Amino acid sequence: MSQDPIHLGRVTCDTCTVRHRAVCGALTDAELTDLNRIGRIRKFKAGDIILADEEPTTFFANIMSGVVKLEKTSADGRQQIVGLVFASDFLGRAFSKSNPYFAQAATDVEACTFPQAAFEVLLRQHPGLEHRLFENTLNELDSAREWMFVLGRKSAQEKVASFLHLIAKRQPLVGCAHDPEANAHAARFELPLTRADIADFLGLTIETVSRQLSHLKRQGTIQLVSGREVVVPDLRLLESKAQGNDEAVA
Repeated sequence: MSQDPIHLGRVTCDTCTVRHRAVCGALTDAELTDLNRIGRIRKFKAGDIILADEEPTTFFANIMSGVVKLEKTSADGRQQIVGLVFASDFLGRAFSKSNPYFAQAATDVEACTFPQAAFEVLLRQHPGLEHRLFENTLNELDSAREWMFVLGRKSAQEKVASFLHLIAKRQPLVGCAHDPEANAHAARFELPLTRADIADFLGLTIETVSRQLSHLKRQGTIQLVSGREVVVPDLRLLESKAQGNDEAVA
């Protein structure tokens, strides 16, 4: 069962920081008024279960801040992180009777939630919203295929570098700003996952993840400010490491 979130009240789309990137960005002002009527803001604490695998679908959500991890459970009880959901991403599968995965808050999360039945009515009434949701689904499929390549073909160092690059690319959307004293290609962010979760997500051991983080630190690719805070002096170099290119970036 999903845990009870904190209810923060009604949706106000005109002040939403992720509106133009989210699925509702396809709506006109008049159509947004319809969405406002059914939307509610909820806040989840890190560790809260937002959606439970195979439970009936009751609501969908646009993530406004924070990171959600998606998990699948095997018949013998083993769990695997199969994806991450960031701010502006859509959570849930429309027109499905049950949730296809567990969705757990990896960090504190604020979400704009919509009851299933009312939201699916709006999808039928507003083709623009349905089209944007379809585009979102295709983007998720592309991301899943790209991550299959990461897991299946890349070395341990390339996997860890790819994960860090993924977080760095999305970090403006998870509440972390670029270091104002760094160059335009630098980033500073807090890891949304524990090292155990990173290992699970990458199909590695915790020891391997720690070893590769230390290796990237010794190379100067990253700086580890604390256990979870990471500084990337040059995102181009990190991307090069993720692609298996050890040559320095000019």
